[in-house]
Amino acid sequence: MFKSIVCLLGWFRKQPYSLLLAPMLVVHTLSAQAEQVNIPTGASPSSVSSSQPLIEVPEEIAPDMIETQVQIDPLNSPHPVPWNWVLASHAELTATETVGLRYYRSQSLVSPDGNYAAYSRLQMQGQPELYNSRVTSIMFLENLQTGDLRTITPSSPLADNPLVSSEAGDVPGTFAILMPISWSPSSDRLLARQFEGMFNTGDASDYAVIWDRQSNQVSTLAPQGIDYTNAVLLGWSQTNPDQVLFRAGVLGDENWPILAVDFHGDTALAFEDEPIVYGQAVNQVWTGPQARW
Repeated sequence: MFKSIVCLLGWFRKQPYSLLLAPMLVVHTLSAQAEQVNIPTGASPSSVSSSQPLIEVPEEIAPDMIETQVQIDPLNSPHPVPWNWVLASHAELTATETVGLRYYRSQSLVSPDGNYAAYSRLQMQGQPELYNSRVTSIMFLENLQTGDLRTITPSSPLADNPLVSSEAGDVPGTFAILMPISWSPSSDRLLARQFEGMFNTGDASDYAVIWDRQSNQVSTLAPQGIDYTNAVLLGWSQTNPDQVLFRAGVLGDENWPILAVDFHGDTALAFEDEPIVYGQAVNQVWTGPQARW
């Protein structure tokens, strides 16, 4: 059995679509756990999951901007990143044996009070070899009343602002994808998923990035004080608005606990708690893969 698994891993590593091998091998475990996560929409029409399917952009706009409606996610997150776009971009470069830049714009997440919108721009520095490629991102926060625009950058290990030169973060084979997933009910906080790791490995995990409107500060959180290889951000805690929920565990283990992390990083098991998200996901003409700039 062990030799068969080793041979299977070797075969996957040679494939152009090999991404996060270990998470993919236990995707059935994560799928079973994901079914236990209930993300309610709440009574308000503005409380919706940010993982709803994207609207397909008409082909006549631009061939590069066709979006696949069903999104996959390496960690089977309830808030998937645009991994289809990463796959398609890399497949194109592999087929043509070329290098190049590819861009993606996420849908906007509008706050419950209608005053703010958050969205992300992803950049892929693509190579025919996935282990030489790199994905970075930046999240924009727009004040819809004044038009003011600011950027949000987390402080997680591989976080990098592509608009600012950073030799420390310029590591091939890495990805750092920041996507907004929820506002707070009062629109005074924004919660985003920072998904980062290394291609062709099982090294990948989530961080929670929180922007606080009152203090205008950005915090980056992850479970602390426990052993885990991967964490999946689920959303706000329903029982405590000052906490976010993660699912975290070690690859190969069947049961991953749900953890509550407060704004100081203090971590505890979450009992009888469920994640919830707020905000209206809005698709626009530029949502999805972008024409090459």
